[in-house]
Amino acid sequence: MEQEVFVPVPAERLRAALADPAQVARAVPGLQQDAGTEPVAGRLKVRVGGHTITYRGALRVSPREDGAYALEGDATEVRGSGVVKPILTLWLREAEAGTTLRFEGTASAGGRIAELPSEAVDAAVTRLLNRFATNLAAETTETAETAETAEAAEAAEAVDADALDDAADHVDAGNAIDDVDDVDESPVPGAVFEAEVSPAGLEDLAGPGEPPAEAAHARRTMIGRSAEEVDHAPPRGRYAPVPAPQTVVPNSTLRWAAPAAALVVASAIVVGRALRRRG
Repeated sequence: MEQEVFVPVPAERLRAALADPAQVARAVPGLQQDAGTEPVAGRLKVRVGGHTITYRGALRVSPREDGAYALEGDATEVRGSGVVKPILTLWLREAEAGTTLRFEGTASAGGRIAELPSEAVDAAVTRLLNRFATNLAAETTETAETAETAEAAEAAEAVDADALDDAADHVDAGNAIDDVDDVDESPVPGAVFEAEVSPAGLEDLAGPGEPPAEAAHARRTMIGRSAEEVDHAPPRGRYAPVPAPQTVVPNSTLRWAAPAAALVVASAIVVGRALRRRG
């Protein structure tokens, strides 16, 4: 028996897949794996002509020193006593844009399959090997894509971690700058109060002409009071507000003196006119 199948996959990927029993098991078309058994073991339905035969068995894949792979299997009919033992050699030959898989070997069979036409058996075996090669190539492609996706996810996580670290560094640096600014710009407790009520400032407000006693009294008075009272207390000394002028109320003498003076003037005018008439 000889069969060749071309697949658009590099030979390195196919070798990696053949070294993994799980991928080999997934590549066998229609294999239903049995729990707790070898990876490439279970039930397999084979359609030969118009007949379907179910086998239970196992397949072993091992590399050879010449670069080929040995495929050995044994299976027994589930509903019968027929036994099938294939012994195949698989060669991988690199080709343009892919790899050619070449199967060579023999098989011994008994039971129902031995009673069927050889042409139908050959067609069933060819179909089985073609599908196995295609599935093996698909396994390598899926595995490579999964690995690339995992690598991309790891790279993205690494980038995100670096970005978070950088952002945290920027935040820490900004907080440190803000702390320095707050320390530099914060006023010293009591500085404003001292500037407003210091003795030197009171002497300046009092002026050079103010007597020392009044300045000392103002100093003592303002120092003893709170800052709020000093801010709202009226100034003293030369800076004290000028009181509004008071209205002078006329006394009782002025109230009767004005009419009397008017009467004297009027009498003088009448006497004067009388004297002019006589003359």
